[in-house]
Amino acid sequence: MNTKLVQRYCSLALFILLCSIPWLLTDQGYAIRVLTLLLLFAAMAQSWNIVGGLANQISLGHAAFFGIGAYASTILLIRFGLSPWLGILVAMILAGLTGGLLSLPTMKLRGHYFALATLAFGEVMRAIANTWSSVTGGPVGISVPFSPNAGLGMMQFKSTIPYYFIMLGALTITTYIFWKISHSKLGYELRAVKANVDSAEVIGIDTTRTKIIAAVISAALMGACGVLYAQFNFFFDPDSAFSLVGISIRVALICIIGGIGTVFGPLIGACFLLPLEEIFNAFLSGKGAGYSQLAYGLILISIILLEPRGLTTLFKQAVQRIKA
Repeated sequence: MNTKLVQRYCSLALFILLCSIPWLLTDQGYAIRVLTLLLLFAAMAQSWNIVGGLANQISLGHAAFFGIGAYASTILLIRFGLSPWLGILVAMILAGLTGGLLSLPTMKLRGHYFALATLAFGEVMRAIANTWSSVTGGPVGISVPFSPNAGLGMMQFKSTIPYYFIMLGALTITTYIFWKISHSKLGYELRAVKANVDSAEVIGIDTTRTKIIAAVISAALMGACGVLYAQFNFFFDPDSAFSLVGISIRVALICIIGGIGTVFGPLIGACFLLPLEEIFNAFLSGKGAGYSQLAYGLILISIILLEPRGLTTLFKQAVQRIKA
């Protein structure tokens, strides 16, 4: 059977399964909340995957775009009553413009120099949000005004299940955009940049333009995810919205563990990492300080040493061995 046809059937089956999960669970409280966050982080990782996976631009500052989206939509909602659905558009424009502006001075940087530059930008944004209290609320944080009867128009629900399907929609859209880019001219140019920047320029690819376009798309999608997080969580502060470890490093890890540069890598990575975090926090946090983080870190290191290309490659190798 045609490989592409098999992939389409598998994708459709996976989508149907994800749509069915809320109705298959008996516990629709905590479990649904964890799954909702899992889908959101998978969407965030897919956004990061556009620059980190296709172009090998390892950004450690994507929390900046996430925070911009969260604050932009919430401030517009509080001050002007603007629906978060419109706030998503504003957040994407602001985050995309910020990503483009950041690209101008950093796209000539490579490797760890680029990673450090983006990390510094994320920390600068966190410092600005902490200082600019009159707009962001500062270290105290900011709350999304909740109205139990607001409904879909204001993206506010009494149950977690509608948020689950919104996050599933976000993951579907970001995955489709990643897939379209990876199979387009831009995708092939990004792969050429990933393989060798100098060789890509020799064959006529405008590497700076290519990287900037990818960065703008990635940042805009990350900004949209920030809006969804704000509406789901109803409260955030600069340290959570612009978190280096909680956002920037986590989404990079999800891609790396799942399979960087692959379509299903972010979802596989999120399905592995987030439940693993919850399990270790539940069973090891009470045993002593740092036990859960130590066990979690050891497992991640073991996976990377076993197969640097991630769980997607491990799965493919297992299937090939079964067929053989």
